[in-house]
Amino acid sequence: MNDLASPVRASAAAVSIRNVNVFYGDNHVLKDVNLDIQPGEFFAFLGPSGCGKTTLLRLIAGFNQSRGGEVRVGGVDIGALPPWKRDIGMVFQSYALWPHLSVAANVAFGLEERRLPRAEIDKRVAEALELVGLSHLSRRMPSQLSGGQQQRVAVARTIAIAPKVLLLDEPLSNLDAQMRVQVRRELRDLQRRLGLTTIFVTHDQEEANTICDRIAVMKDGVVQQVGAPMDVYEHPANLFVARFLGTANILAGEVVSENGARFFIIGEGLRIAIPADAQVAPGSQLVFRPQHASLVAPGAGGLPAQVKHREFLGSTIRYELALGGATVIVDTPFVSGESLCEEGGTLEVKLPEKALLWLSD
Repeated sequence: MNDLASPVRASAAAVSIRNVNVFYGDNHVLKDVNLDIQPGEFFAFLGPSGCGKTTLLRLIAGFNQSRGGEVRVGGVDIGALPPWKRDIGMVFQSYALWPHLSVAANVAFGLEERRLPRAEIDKRVAEALELVGLSHLSRRMPSQLSGGQQQRVAVARTIAIAPKVLLLDEPLSNLDAQMRVQVRRELRDLQRRLGLTTIFVTHDQEEANTICDRIAVMKDGVVQQVGAPMDVYEHPANLFVARFLGTANILAGEVVSENGARFFIIGEGLRIAIPADAQVAPGSQLVFRPQHASLVAPGAGGLPAQVKHREFLGSTIRYELALGGATVIVDTPFVSGESLCEEGGTLEVKLPEKALLWLSD
């Protein structure tokens, strides 16, 4: 296949969203959203149900309208254009395949609506099905396909029209766990081969972390933080992001100063030294990830704790500990033959200064 001459490839376009507000009646769904998505980037809108991520995706597609602001694709303001004139392809959560049409006919549908020559339609359909690995199923009906195969048909139908931007609305939610892993890898591989600007909506952090270049974490219609998945995980902007991206220990306490040093006092008077260069805003809470703490024997210079519960997770042992009146989780690597901390036993927890975060809402 000659990639440069491919009929299903369009130039990747940047997407710029400026001061966008969307209302459903009196409900303010999107609140002054500003985002820049680079050409060829795999970008995710990530957040819990009701945060506005699908509303934002549908706004880009042209199915929602904003009250003020603008959406630009490739530098062109598309706010006044109907969906079919935006050169944007969208794969819906339900796939929305025509049940009475074959796989090939489903993929050809958008091309026929654009009144392309038959030879061009056949060429694009053939290549799109080859790209998603379904050439051998072109005559099948949707009811004869697995969920993963139906999802690929929906993607093929969309990329066949050579969109400038590909929108994916939770396309893996109807698949079982094993199939989700397989299909998300296929999506990422296809996106890289096409170099297509792709925006992916999901509430599943694992999906976003594994396939996306950057993510926008959303809550209540507001973008909380934008960045590469690893950067957002390691440096969350606030408590919501820390909680939403993985497991986080969050401890409330009080900052006190003594002899030029600062301490964070939690629970029953447990003192945690605050690094000299740490920025601790009023109302901040102490945050650290389970894998950043370590367990040591009593008297080794850590914080005293008691084991409340222990779980074997395969490569990891997860401990639930009572620490200064609070409950924290610590993950340690499982090493065959090494003794484990028993439930009810006492030990100490060490918190590396570099792993400590001081965050507020």
